[in-house]
This record gives sequence, C-alpha cells and structure tokens, in this order.
Amino acid sequence: MPNHVLVTGPTRSGKSEWAEALAAQSKQPVIYIATAIASPEDMEWLQRIQQHRARRPAAWELRDCPLELAALVRDLPPNHCALVDSLGTWVANCLDQSQDQWQATVAELLASVQACAAQLILVAEEVGWGVVPASVSGRCFRDRLGALCQQLSPLMTEVYLVTAGFALPLHQWGIGLKPLRDQLDAQG
Repeated sequence: MPNHVLVTGPTRSGKSEWAEALAAQSKQPVIYIATAIASPEDMEWLQRIQQHRARRPAAWELRDCPLELAALVRDLPPNHCALVDSLGTWVANCLDQSQDQWQATVAELLASVQACAAQLILVAEEVGWGVVPASVSGRCFRDRLGALCQQLSPLMTEVYLVTAGFALPLHQWGIGLKPLRDQLDAQG
C-alpha cells in the first residue's frame, strides 16, 4: 500500500506548507489537486490561491477538482505523489448535498483512497475547536469535515497535526479511536 498522509491543523498553521514539503520529499512526480473555486469577485480569496501557487514548484502538475474528488483520487497513476489541498474547501463545495448524498460521496471517497495507487497527502482544516457555529450551514460544515477526518485517519499511514508552524506526528503519539473501540468490543 502506498504511503497515505493526513495533515490537519488550524488556519495559517503551516499545514499546507508541511504537506508541500512532504510531497517534495517523495521524489516522485507531484500532482497538486486544488479544491478551491476561484471567484473573480473575491479578491482576498484569489490572493490566497495565488500564495499557494507561488510556493509550488513549476514541475508540479495542477488539477482543479472542486467536486469529483473520489473519481480523481481513484484514477491517480502509481509512482506519483498527489497532494489534495484542501478537504475543508471540498466539503464546503459539497454542502448543498443532502445527508444521504453526502454519505454516498464520503463512501465513494473512502473507497477511492483505499484503492489509490499513488502516494496521497490530504490537507484538512481543524474547525471544531471554537464555539458552536450559529448557522445551520456552519454546523453542517464543521460536523461533516470532522467526521470525514475521523473516517480517513484509519486509512492513513501517517497523520500530522500542524499548529504554530510545528508538525506533531499523531500516528506515533496518539491512540486511534477505531483501535480503541475494537479493543473494547473484543473485551465484551
């Protein structure tokens, strides 16, 4: 199985830069999968996208994928490293899906990650550390992204929490909920 990595952290923590460094270290051709939708009316958003573009090596292949992430991940070529930045933006792009549609979308993504022949680096925002969002869409976003990261993490070889420019290897220091649940279930 290829090395799959989840990099998570708050805004401006360095998570994208950490993921980019991991991709560069892979010594494989890199496919950068951008989930953002560039809106010409939002200059601040365009500046953020430009900052990401300016950091990336010119040799990296760019694929824009605001919605159909599972299909793209499933079809990635072996002997490549793919960096998805970011899952939070992708979840936001899918907020109009019903709960049933969202569950099917997540199931398809999880299956694609498991079948992915490329090294995969996924970047995700940590959004659930603050107050409960006041809006229905804000709570939906927070809940969907948090649940998605919990479902993805057991499929990963490595999981990093990046904050204040430091990366913590959760896969080494943490105890996953799934192994703990399995252990408790086995005990009766």
